[in-house]
Amino acid sequence: MINFEEELKKFHPSLEVEDAEAAIYNQDMTDMADLVVKVIKESKELEETEE
Repeated sequence: MINFEEELKKFHPSLEVEDAEAAIYNQDMTDMADLVVKVIKESKELEETEE
């Protein structure tokens, strides 16, 4: 039978998970609102250069 107390003592979180978590939270992610603002800004700049 499994002794859960002994198994919990052996448990150590994976370093890969901690590294991935840090990378995800520290990454500057672009969302749809950022993309729409960028497209509108580029469109306005293009219109200004054509005039």
